[in-house]
Amino acid sequence: MTELSRDEAEAFVRAVVQLASMADRALPRRTSPLTARLTEHLGAVGDDVSSTSLSVPAIERVNLQLALNAYERMVDRFVVVGLQADIGNYGGVSLAGMVTGAWHGPGEGARQYVAVDVDADETIDCLRAGLVLTEFDGAPVAALVYAADRGFQPEVYVEVVGADQPSADGFLRRLRELMHEHNAFRRKTVSFSFGMHGEFGLSFVTLPAVDRDDVVLAPGELEAIEAHAIGITDHAAGLRAAGQHVKRGLLLYGPPGTGKSHTIAYLVGRMQDRTTIILTGGAVAAVGQAGTIARALQPATIVIEDVDLIAMDRQLPGGEHNALLFQLLNEMDGLAADADVLFVLTTNQVDMLEPALAARPGRIDQAIELSLPDARGRRRLLELYTSGPLPDDVDTIVERLDGVAPAFIKELARRAELVRLQGASERASTLSTALDAMLEHATPVLRRSLSGPPPTTDTDRA
Repeated sequence: MTELSRDEAEAFVRAVVQLASMADRALPRRTSPLTARLTEHLGAVGDDVSSTSLSVPAIERVNLQLALNAYERMVDRFVVVGLQADIGNYGGVSLAGMVTGAWHGPGEGARQYVAVDVDADETIDCLRAGLVLTEFDGAPVAALVYAADRGFQPEVYVEVVGADQPSADGFLRRLRELMHEHNAFRRKTVSFSFGMHGEFGLSFVTLPAVDRDDVVLAPGELEAIEAHAIGITDHAAGLRAAGQHVKRGLLLYGPPGTGKSHTIAYLVGRMQDRTTIILTGGAVAAVGQAGTIARALQPATIVIEDVDLIAMDRQLPGGEHNALLFQLLNEMDGLAADADVLFVLTTNQVDMLEPALAARPGRIDQAIELSLPDARGRRRLLELYTSGPLPDDVDTIVERLDGVAPAFIKELARRAELVRLQGASERASTLSTALDAMLEHATPVLRRSLSGPPPTTDTDRA
């Protein structure tokens, strides 16, 4: 068999494509109810239908629906025609094919909706699949909306056909603008997740309400955190006018249980006009998606807890191959100087962090150690976490708690209340009894959570 030259092969492919096109045009067109409805709305558009399309990740489905809802309020003509919900799984689904009669798949069906979150406790109904018959600048346009899974990443697709191409392009452009204007994530707190096949997900988060008086840190620590996180936003306009950048990074570090997450909950509550994205555990791999959303919806805050998971020093074994570290550095460096995006990073192991992140202004501009509480702090924490007046032996208890983290004192208060419910009559005995039990039975765990020597039991004192 003679091998074809490259030119001959290309000519052969063109001939096959032309033949397929001729065969397709030779097939009888059927005027289905769906085609008839589109023709009635759009007018006769002929066989050479031009369309424009948009595909977005599945998490944007709610924003697409919010945009459609907003557009419906803006125009006189807006009709939704239901289609079979799984139409996206049919090969060759095309609005252009529906318009010309070349589509031989399912026709009209009942309008079906799926409830999608727009906040932690609020949902809206989103169209699963359907046609939107509407107008743009007085000219009729039609949009096909459906969802499909392609390559394990579910997406939502929009294809638009108009009486003319500028109308179709204009409608899709306006739809994208409305998706940004009505974005459901703006001024919300969200977290990311990944499915078993790597598909990306997003959920809304409600953090516990934390008052300023409930944040017990060493003197000056909270004030420094507020000045960097909140103060720069308060004076963002003045800083920009002076040619200064407002993008910034804040690192909170210290032993486990010293209040890093608690402090973040307070900050998020104070900055409710910001979009907040929280990355924890495996979700830290979504730092790129977080950066994209933060830039689009600023002012925004990106919280990465246990940042050492992705920002380990490159000199440590395995650190040189950490692609997520470079992604994080790129996201921080790629922000415009006037972008009001705050990175809040936490770690229990500051010594493991990559110096290019932790020691470079412009990435981490402020690093604050949340230390173990002193006697004043321990007493304040007992007041915060226990109900009613403190016992007479509180000074002894405060002394015995030297070297523990706030999380330990919070657990002590819970166990003391359990002791009371189990029959103890005196508050002094409940706290002391609970503390003795914690130190006696949880010493191995406790030792790993302390930076200094563990507290002493009454037996040790004897």
